[in-house]
Amino acid sequence: MRTLYLDELSDDRLVECPKGAFVSSRFLLASDGMGFSLHHTRIARGGPYVWHYKHHKEACYCVSGRGLLTDTTTGQAWEIVPGACYVLDDNKKHTFLAFEETVLISVFNPPCTGTEVHRADGSYAPTGEVQS
Repeated sequence: MRTLYLDELSDDRLVECPKGAFVSSRFLLASDGMGFSLHHTRIARGGPYVWHYKHHKEACYCVSGRGLLTDTTTGQAWEIVPGACYVLDDNKKHTFLAFEETVLISVFNPPCTGTEVHRADGSYAPTGEVQS
């Protein structure tokens, strides 16, 4: 058993989006052996940011902020506010428009390794693939 604290996570567990869209602190990674990864992510005000998890399933719980999640295939949109949990279980491409800085707690399966950043198409590489 262990307890992890956000302000004590090592630098190798902090991922900053090269485009400035988010900063993600990774509490749990594939190397922790839990079968999922757990992230605390601050999404910067702005967007819409295009993301497409082709190789991962993700669930996000909104802690603070306000945004709009849109399925780019159907155009269906959901307001994301504190207390909302959205589930990306079908690998659909989506956008996130942050009306203000938004903080999410996210769970990924398969677990992220810790080095992932969004590629040009908005996806992460499959777990275990070397990032370029």
